[in-house]
Parts: sequence; structure tokens; C-alpha cells
Amino acid sequence: MKITRPRTALFALAVSALGAAGMGVAVAGGPGLRIESIPQAQPKAVGISSPNVLARPWVDVELVRGSQPLENPDANASHYGYYTSDLPMVPLPPSTAEKTKSEPDKNTYLIFKNGLSGPDHAYDYGTHFLFQGHEGGSNSYLTRVNLDADAAHKVTLLGAIGDAFFDGSSWNPFASRLLLTGENNSAGGGVWQATPDFPSTLQKLDFLGWAGYEGVQTASDGSIWLVADVGGSKGTTNTHARQPNSFIYRFVPAEPTDLTKGGALQALQVIGSDGKPIVFHAGAADADILSQGIKDLHAYGQWLQTRWVTVHDTSIAGGMSAFDANLAAKAAMATPFKRPENGVFRPGTGFSEFSFSETGDTDLRTEAGAAYGGFGGIFLLQQHDPSADKGRLRLVFRGDPNHTGLDNIAWFTKEQVAAVEDAGDTVHTQRNALDSGFLFSIRQSPPDPVRFLAEGRDPSATIDSYLLDSGATGFPNEGDNEITGIHVSNGDPSVAGLLGRQAPHPFSDGWRVFWTQQHGDNVTFEILAKLSDHDHTTSG
Repeated sequence: MKITRPRTALFALAVSALGAAGMGVAVAGGPGLRIESIPQAQPKAVGISSPNVLARPWVDVELVRGSQPLENPDANASHYGYYTSDLPMVPLPPSTAEKTKSEPDKNTYLIFKNGLSGPDHAYDYGTHFLFQGHEGGSNSYLTRVNLDADAAHKVTLLGAIGDAFFDGSSWNPFASRLLLTGENNSAGGGVWQATPDFPSTLQKLDFLGWAGYEGVQTASDGSIWLVADVGGSKGTTNTHARQPNSFIYRFVPAEPTDLTKGGALQALQVIGSDGKPIVFHAGAADADILSQGIKDLHAYGQWLQTRWVTVHDTSIAGGMSAFDANLAAKAAMATPFKRPENGVFRPGTGFSEFSFSETGDTDLRTEAGAAYGGFGGIFLLQQHDPSADKGRLRLVFRGDPNHTGLDNIAWFTKEQVAAVEDAGDTVHTQRNALDSGFLFSIRQSPPDPVRFLAEGRDPSATIDSYLLDSGATGFPNEGDNEITGIHVSNGDPSVAGLLGRQAPHPFSDGWRVFWTQQHGDNVTFEILAKLSDHDHTTSG
């Protein structure tokens, strides 16, 4: 039957922020974003599965789950969320064995008006598509969810590579290629470009090296911005904190329409309050963990000067070969962060503002605390334009035990950026709270987070968490779920549709919102303003 919510139940869309506050309801402002803040995260309990909670009046619609068979399975991948094997998807007692999960990650939504090809040459795959790289397993793969297709053609396997741990994805309209990042901080990782059709041509861009790359975005000048996540060493005395060890990169291509021609890779350098660059010190984990420079980065109310330093140039002999970009950034005196994860351009600023998240230590016992970035945060880099060599950086939000492990981010409006947690099972247990998604107002300092998603835990993840805690030998999957792939887009594949150029209008004018509940059942959702708006139906 069709579910239609009475208009009176949607009062949060009409009330003002002041009026809602008077009723004890926290509200995120802006057309279509007047939502009731969820008061608390879902608790974690052994053996207990719990539902996701989405801020009213928003609703989730499931698009695809891990058990969806691929239309063209191969010896490596059989399902959207599982690798090929004869093992069951959930353990059959007394065995603890189960299929290895693929962990679909960052979503990229695109509309191709002329359609795209697939394995079934007689089938019309439609025009709306959602792409994902898969992070888990020993052979990462790329999928395309055909949003207009039937069940038999719902998910197409586009291609696979080695143990890259695909994490980030985005669209580069200048080269008409998907960009995929491999988080593996070794020669297996790096950056790939791929065609969106079938079979996809995946090409590794060796000259970008490897650095635990995750976030990837294209700017209006054709430059490629990369956010890397490489965990540092634990301190000797600060045994629950890690040395900042990850960098923000910008690749300036020689030819934006053909990245294979190479270019220059740069890394961000931040100047501390003492006028000197904040840099990595080899063999000095404890000193870096509690350094004044790291404290400067995580202090509210100040702008720190920045500049880009070159770490690699393909015009130099041997420059087209693969290399360790993390080591190169350290040698160039770039500034290390505590595991930055994802970055996006702020819309409506001419690509002059770039925000990125920082995960932190994912252990509430961290000796770094909030002041030294132990719980991560959100930053905003401001430049005259994306090609500028200098700029300035400020802290937007400093993480705390209730808002930590910030991972994927996406702008919902010009003023509100969403960040979702990947706090990890250790933190889930320590705070008895699972992950959440928050909206942060860029104009508030510090902003008051509005919780729009309190993630639960599906039955598969509940079982996995229990098996891991019980010490199951050789168990291949992670415990608990993770929020990933938060993505707001109208699907425009042209240069005019670059994320950051147009002001988003979630739930209207073709703008859609996606996220994935990673691990467990590996389900990808779309968020709707309310179910009746899109005439979704359910049987019953």
C-alpha cells in the first residue's frame, strides 16, 4: 500500500529555528533541511541488532544490498557486497566461516542521457547510475548500480584490480573518467581512472604514487585534490595516541583532458604560530603528538597560512614511475594531519574553499585529547582560486568523544556540510554508542552538530562483532557497521556539474542523497525528504 504521511506530521519543515528551539527540537535550517536533530546515538550491546534512525521527516529507501547477485559474476566477485566463494554469507554453527565482504565505499552518482553499455547488449540500462569502489578483500573491484534497471541487471561488475583497497571515487569531467583511490599504503595502492561503460578500462596513474589515498575531487582548473589516510606510530609514553602521518595533496596535470601526460604532485604545508612550517619528525612520535604546531591546527578562532610544496614532478627523469608519496611529502616538509579521510569543495565559492575531515586516534583514551586532534575534526582551506599557491586554513569543528572518527563528508547546502563517523569498534564499545552522521554549520564557530543519522547495527554485523570479540581464528570481516559514501549530487557529468560549482538542493531539482551502511549486510540507501514525495510504495 502507498504510505502517505499527513502534512501535520511534517511540522519540522515549516517551523522556524527559533520556534523549534522553543519546543525543544533542534533544527537544521535551509529549504528542505528543517529536520529534528536525533537526540542520541544508537547504543551498542552484545548480540543486539538495532535499526537506523533518520531525522524526521527524512526517510531511507534501500537501493541495493550486499546479497544482490552481480549480473556478470566472475571468479573474484559474486555479489554486490561479497567476494566469490562456497562459504555462506552468515556462519552456520558450529563453523565460524563466512564469505569475505567487499565493503562498497564512496558513492558517485551520474546521469548519462544516452545510457551506458552493459554485459547484456540487448538490454536498456537506463540513464541513472551509482558507482562504487570496493575496499575489502584481496582483489578490489568496481561496480555500477543501474538505478533504472530490473533485478537481473541491477548491479554490473565493471572491473577489478589487486589489493588496492578502493576507497574514494569521483568523476573527472575534463577527462570523462571516474577517479578511484586505493587506500593501500604500498605499491598496491594509488590512483586509477576508469571509463563508466562496460567493460570498464581501468588505468593506474603510477606517477601519483601511493599514500593511503582516500578522498578525491576535481577542481574547476582541472587539478585533482587528494586526501590521504596513513596511520602513524603510537607514542612511547602516549600509548593511545598516534603521530600525525597523513597529507593533503593537489595534482596539477600537464593536460587536464588526459591525465596520462603527467604533471606535478603537491602537498599542503601549514605555517604554525611560530612562523615555521608544521612538519613530520622521524623517530619523534611523542614530540609530534603533543607539539605546538598540532595544537595550532586544532585551535578555534585563528587562520593559519598555507602553501603548496611540490613532492613529485613527471618532467624529471623517472617521474612517470610509481613512488611513495607519503615519504615524498615528508621530505618536502608538508604538514601531517591525524588521518584525514575525505574532502569536498564548498559550493558557490568558485572552488576557492575546500573542506576536509580528520579521523583522529579512534581511541577515547588518546593522550592527545581534543586540543591536539585526538578526536579529529573538520577543516576549511581558503584560497583565491584552486590554482593559487598560497592560502589559509582554519578549524571548523574540533572532535570530541561524542563526535569522532569523522570520515566521508558532503555539502548539503552552501552553509551546511555533513560528516559521518567511522569511529571504529573500540570507540563504539568505549562510549556504548554506534556511529552517527551530523550536519555542521560553516558560519558557527564552533558549530553545534545536528545529528541526522543514528546508525544501528544489522544482524550480520552483530554476528561479525561477536565472532571478532570471541577471538574467531582467521575471521575475514569487520565487526559493526560503518557509515560511508555520503554523497549529494544532481548527477551532471559535465564540467558545469563539478561538485562544488552548483549550490545543492537536496530532494529537489534532481539532487539526490546517498549513503552506504558498510560491513554487515553492505546496504546502499537513498535519503528522501519524505516517502510520499517520490511515490514509493510498500506491500503489506
